Amino acid sequence: MKRELIPGLGGAVVDADDRGVLRFLTCGSVDDGKSTLIGRLLYDTKTLLSDTIATLEKTSAKRGLSALDLSLLTDGLVAEREQGITIDVAYRYFATARRKFIIADAPGHEQYTRNMVTAASTADVAVLLVDARRGVLPQTKRHATLATLLGIRQLIVAVNKMDLVGFARERFEAIRADFQAWIANHADATVDVRYLPISALEGDNVVDRSGQLDWYTGPTLVELLEQAPSEQLNIESAARLPVQWVCRPAQSDFRGYAGRLEAGTLAVGDDVIVLPGGLRSRVTRIAIGEAELQLAVAGQSVMVSLADERDVSRGDTIVRADEGAPALRQQLGATLCWLSATPLSTARSYVLHHTTRGVKARVAAVDARLDIHSLAWGTDGLAVGLNDIVRVQLKTQQPLVADSYRANRDTGSFILVDEATNDTVAAGLID
Repeated sequence: MKRELIPGLGGAVVDADDRGVLRFLTCGSVDDGKSTLIGRLLYDTKTLLSDTIATLEKTSAKRGLSALDLSLLTDGLVAEREQGITIDVAYRYFATARRKFIIADAPGHEQYTRNMVTAASTADVAVLLVDARRGVLPQTKRHATLATLLGIRQLIVAVNKMDLVGFARERFEAIRADFQAWIANHADATVDVRYLPISALEGDNVVDRSGQLDWYTGPTLVELLEQAPSEQLNIESAARLPVQWVCRPAQSDFRGYAGRLEAGTLAVGDDVIVLPGGLRSRVTRIAIGEAELQLAVAGQSVMVSLADERDVSRGDTIVRADEGAPALRQQLGATLCWLSATPLSTARSYVLHHTTRGVKARVAAVDARLDIHSLAWGTDGLAVGLNDIVRVQLKTQQPLVADSYRANRDTGSFILVDEATNDTVAAGLID
């Protein structure tokens, strides 16, 4: 097996064939089988412990079921089990011989749109389930729209419950044609869409290939997920190191600045600028724990020391001088998902948390709102309430080192917090 040295890992040698961790979410309309699919993935990949299976068997028997109800593995809230629906976002973990996975099970109900947005914000792939009997529904289209809006460029359209339509190829092809015709007008060309027929209840084409679907010669769901590229770290982008913590032990001259490098690379000897103050210095040391590094890359959490004593605090951002200082922004165009039952008010201020920085901000204007039914942006009736998705203009009290969300999810996203209640009221994507 080919092996290579990855820079900045303290000399650690890793497999070049290692696909890393993939984050994906299951989404789609109500009762399309999202929770059952996740249960099938966990069960067929031998992830479940024996006591979990025993509890599942006991609960399923109490319900009078002859087979395991695999949806119970994710529907953990009492209200979810009583209603047979998913309300909260459930995260589960499993692994195959080739990869590790983190799954988010998003609710299918329109009223829980905010939960779906939460699940999609960190996902690399969306598995969009479609009931083979009902076909592409409005909520299917909504979830596909939200997934692409949140930067997911890979959709796997899994036509589920094929066992209930006699595993008919014609039904699968009709649904594929329907979705292809719709998404051609609702997503840009960079979205990669794959289609496959499955039965989550029976396990057909989920982990193991199905004899009932011998007309389908493509990969199974797990094979598609194993092959899917995860979100690429922004190593080629300009360096961004938001300072999370200033380390200065008592009785010591040491001073270090800790944070996660969100983009680019940073090396010992690099000239840097600390923003928003504009102070200049040079990197003299980079470390992860006790390991000294010559080069840090995006995704690593590091401790950096500078040649000069500078006024650097939590919320400042260290950038490389040779890449030029980015423009500081106090006016932002953004897309908001409103998470609070209390309506948005342009008359009050909120606390905007961006990377490690918190500043006061106001919504200066609401430009448009996404009609969750027609999926069109409109300017009529711009009162903003729970689950609404809107385009806004924001003004911040202090400048931010902000990139667009499409360029960098980490430096292009933020949350708004109510000053009075300390509740998170919105999640935002910067234009």
